[in-house]
Amino acid sequence: QVQLVESGGGLVQAGGSLRLSCAFSGRTFSTYAMGWFRQAPGKEREFVATISRSGANVDYADSVKGRFTISRENAKNTAFLQLNSLKPEDTAVYYCAAVELGLGTRWANRYNYWGQGTQVTVSS
Repeated sequence: QVQLVESGGGLVQAGGSLRLSCAFSGRTFSTYAMGWFRQAPGKEREFVATISRSGANVDYADSVKGRFTISRENAKNTAFLQLNSLKPEDTAVYYCAAVELGLGTRWANRYNYWGQGTQVTVSS
């Protein structure tokens, strides 16, 4: 059974940066595409970024393109999300997710496994 554990969230001022990590265990990490999603209070969960299992292909939501960077280290079974130039509207619980596909997807319901989430709060 796949387990995902996010870390790295916290409180940061607008314009600041955070690096989220997602530790993967239970299966072969390099056979899974990874995604990051977020959910703000009172809002639906939304796609943030995804990366293919090789790391060669990435995709971002328009709202974070140019500010966030998704990456992975298959040797360390870990995916990352670098958050730069943070805005108060980025405040949310951030979740990583895994799907046993070559390429990632923006569709949350395609992902088989989810982490518990890590809170990111951006103050103005």
